[in-house]
Amino acid sequence: MRSLAGFFFVFASATIYLYVLSTKLRPGLGQEAERSLVFPSDLDELRELADFLQLYKREHQAYVMLLFCSAYLYKQSFAIPGSSFLNMLAGALFGQWLGLFLCCTLTSLGATCCYLLSHAFGKQIVVQHFPDKVAMLQAKVEENRGSLFFFLLSLRLFPMTPNWFLNLTSPILNIPLGRFFFSVLLGLLPYNFICVQTGSILSKVKSLDDMFSWWTLLKLLAIALVALIPGTIVKKFGHQHLEGKDQLANGKKST
Repeated sequence: MRSLAGFFFVFASATIYLYVLSTKLRPGLGQEAERSLVFPSDLDELRELADFLQLYKREHQAYVMLLFCSAYLYKQSFAIPGSSFLNMLAGALFGQWLGLFLCCTLTSLGATCCYLLSHAFGKQIVVQHFPDKVAMLQAKVEENRGSLFFFLLSLRLFPMTPNWFLNLTSPILNIPLGRFFFSVLLGLLPYNFICVQTGSILSKVKSLDDMFSWWTLLKLLAIALVALIPGTIVKKFGHQHLEGKDQLANGKKST
């Protein structure tokens, strides 16, 4: 109960901060400043928000940057779906390369915050609600413990892996925070690049199918499979090394 109360306190504090930042602390820009700022849920809302913020950024660039970073970290920290829209918004507002840098950095920091929140408040809740999935992932992690970073990297690169669940369960699976951070930073780079690149040409995008085509998904899958190769090699040579030591030990015993 104490853990749940602590989580809701953190969540409420972050929500109040984001609300105050987007309403009470917003610099004035005539009547347009009265427009409500909400997370976009479809492409039309995303285009409207991008057009407004592009206009707003001309006079208040630092504020738009702070607001975007705060909103992104809020979504990532509390495992709220919809990061693809924010990635596209980054491309529309900041361009392809600055947008990519921001998304990769914020994704890693936000996922780390989610990791820490789960470690502090959510371990028991996650195990209670997803016992089978946690057990299955635990078995996979232990199987690949010797090449853990490459295994985590392949999970992030694989387009069908639920990143929010990996963020929540990583502290339960005793995954070191450093490996977790860099696996997110590198593993979500291709996905973030596709989203940000799409956002930089947002006016030409007609549907999300233009971004997540079968060809795009196959490319992400191929990258994930390539990322598995170093881990497989490390695991293979690790097993061979252990077998060699066992044979040597047995030989010494027989003499």
